[in-house]
Amino acid sequence: MNKSIIDIKELTKVYRIGNIEIKALRGANLKVAEGEFVSIMGPSGSGKSTLMNIIGCLDIPTSGSYHLEGVDVSKLGDNSLAEIRNSKIGFVFQTFNLLTRANAIHNVELPLIYSRGGDRKGRRDRIMGALDSVGLIGWEKHRPSELSGGQRQRVAIARALVNNPTIILADEPTGNLDSVTGEEIIAIFQKLNREGKTILLVTHELSVARHTDRVIYLKDGIIPNEERIDSPIDAIERLKNMPKLEDKIGSTQKGQAL
Repeated sequence: MNKSIIDIKELTKVYRIGNIEIKALRGANLKVAEGEFVSIMGPSGSGKSTLMNIIGCLDIPTSGSYHLEGVDVSKLGDNSLAEIRNSKIGFVFQTFNLLTRANAIHNVELPLIYSRGGDRKGRRDRIMGALDSVGLIGWEKHRPSELSGGQRQRVAIARALVNNPTIILADEPTGNLDSVTGEEIIAIFQKLNREGKTILLVTHELSVARHTDRVIYLKDGIIPNEERIDSPIDAIERLKNMPKLEDKIGSTQKGQAL
């Protein structure tokens, strides 16, 4: 078994709006090993976004611990969290989040600018290497408006790769793509995983989750089980049979998860 890159214990997140408490995570536990390809599923409001924001160092938990490569990042301040985001985490979003007036090279270069990574030649080599890894050599001078949806997502993946991150977090990366293009994007993630990248992917599509090593199911801010998915039918049955929130928290007041 490879070493754990992500080790989350009893993680909670409570948002307060006036006198109202919204409990987004309720004691989640999760370990992800180096080189795993893990998908995160769950209904709307289950806590997926909150969990990914904490893993991506975009937010901090209310209680519990989150260790990334042995460092308890849940205790770090804003500057340290920003350094970790820039050096250890690559983000891929459903809506691509590309600069519309910049070409592929300049979009991929952004993380290197923030991290002040390398000289001009070193940056260029890293950018072209990232674009090559997603099959975009020949398209590097095109702007997003000149690219298809699948090509734009490839640029976003290259941008996530350029700093050689420890983990890649992908939030519904096929959500804005047709099924054929979505399969091509998942094939890129599989290739990167075979090359050693640790990938966490949020999806609501069982057809996507089936291509990962393991599926994490979230419901009402908890993780009832962690299993490999065998078939869409089995997955649907497991989701139906998840323990109800009241079974987990007894008489504790139920709050709506984000």
